[in-house]
Amino acid sequence: MDRKMANRKLIRLSQLKNKLATENLEEIDWVTFGVIVKKVTPQSASNGRTFSIWRLNDLRDLNECVSLFLFGEVHKEHWKTDQGTV
Repeated sequence: MDRKMANRKLIRLSQLKNKLATENLEEIDWVTFGVIVKKVTPQSASNGRTFSIWRLNDLRDLNECVSLFLFGEVHKEHWKTDQGTV
């Protein structure tokens, strides 16, 4: 993990909204980790393609979640991922 995180900045999901407002994250190499705390049943978009929505949290502040929308190949590959997965 130390090797993977070398020269990268960890931003907690619960800090992401504030960091996006105050820093230019496109200029730094950053990572975040999240736990799938809720999965919405796969939905169909207006174009007929199916997508998933996950609510992610860092377990530090359960009121601060990030919604992640999965489309295309990402949806096909990961839609069965279990709630509780990191």
